[in-house]
Amino acid sequence: MKQIYIIFLLSIFIFGCSKEPSVMFEELPHTNLQESNFQDLPNWENENYDEVLYSFINNCKAKKSLNLYDELCKKKQTITDARAFLENNFSPYFIVPDETQEETIMTGYFEPELDGSLTQTQRFKYPIYNTPKDLLIVDLDSVYPDLKQYRLRGRLEGNRVVEYYSREEINKMNINAEVICYCDSKIDRFFLEVQGSGRVKLDNGDVIYIGYDNQNGHSYSSIGKYLVKNGELTKEEVSLQTIRAWFTKNPKKIDEVLNHNSSVVFFKQRHKPASGSLGLVLTPLRSIAVDRRYIPLGSMLYLRALGEKEYTRTVFAQDTGGAIKGALRADMFLGFGDEAGEIAGQLKAPLKLWILLPKTKIKNKI
Repeated sequence: MKQIYIIFLLSIFIFGCSKEPSVMFEELPHTNLQESNFQDLPNWENENYDEVLYSFINNCKAKKSLNLYDELCKKKQTITDARAFLENNFSPYFIVPDETQEETIMTGYFEPELDGSLTQTQRFKYPIYNTPKDLLIVDLDSVYPDLKQYRLRGRLEGNRVVEYYSREEINKMNINAEVICYCDSKIDRFFLEVQGSGRVKLDNGDVIYIGYDNQNGHSYSSIGKYLVKNGELTKEEVSLQTIRAWFTKNPKKIDEVLNHNSSVVFFKQRHKPASGSLGLVLTPLRSIAVDRRYIPLGSMLYLRALGEKEYTRTVFAQDTGGAIKGALRADMFLGFGDEAGEIAGQLKAPLKLWILLPKTKIKNKI
C-alpha cells in the first residue's frame, strides 16, 4: 500500500493504492484525480504541439498562470522541441467523476455581435449596464477563511444588506448604473449575458467590445431546463437555436421565460475582443470556462468530448461562467460570428478531462 503526496498550488494529496491512486486538492477537496500518462490521452500523438506551446506561453502572461507554472513559464526562450517540453515537464492526472456532479458535459460559447446605439431610441431601448454603483460585494474569506471562493452580493436597505434586484425588478426600474449602450433585442441581450462578452455594432458605424464585469448575486437558472420542465421543448431539442425559434413563436412569453433566470450580468467596455476571467484574449478551441472551485484558473488540461464531432485537445482554463458547475463541466470558446454561434448553440458532448501538473511540483513519498 502506498501513499503519494503531491504539492500543487499550496498542496495536493493522493490517497489510495498504487493501481488506482486518488488525488485531492487540499483547497478544492471535491476534485478527485487519478494518476495517468500521455499514452492514455486520446489522440495525443496527433496534437499540434507547437500550437499548444504557443498557447502555453500566451497563458503565462496571466499572473495566476505564472503562479501555477512558475519556472516552466520562464523556460519559453529555451524550448526547441514542443512535444519533448510538454512530456518531460508535465504529468497528466485524470479527473475522476464525482457522484455529486449533475452533468459531465462540454458545451460551447462564442462572441456574439449585437446592433446598438449610444443613445436610447424607439428601436434601441434595451440598456446594457455597467456594474451598479449600489452593488455591494463582500469577500467572505475576510470573516470565514474556508469560504475564500465565495462572495456575497447585495445592496443596503437602511442598515441591512439585502439581496440585489432580480432581472424582473431591474427591467422595471432605472437602477443606479451607467449605461454602456442600448441594443434592439432583449433576447440578444440575454444571450450576450450567457456568452459573457461580445461586440456591439453601433448605428454610427463604430464597433465596441464589451465583457463581463460583475453579476447581481442571484443564482443562474437555465431557461432551457425551464422550457423542458414546462413541456415546451424536449431535453434533446434544447439549443440556442431552438430556444430562439421558440421565442419567435411565443413572443408574449419572452419575459416570463427570461425572468426565470433572475441572475443578471453587468459589463464593462473593453479595448480588445473576447477575454476571459484571466484577462487574456480567448483562443478559439483552446480556451475553456471552468468552475474555479474545482479547476484552478490558468490550468492546462487535456479533454475528450464526444458528440456529433469528437474534440480531443489541450486546452487552458481561462474563463468562468455561472452555468459551469463541478469539476467535469466545461464551456469551450469557439470564436466570433454566426458560424461559431451555430456550433456553440448545439454543442453538448460527454466530457473527460485530464489536468497537466508540472513535475517540478510533484513529490512522492512512500
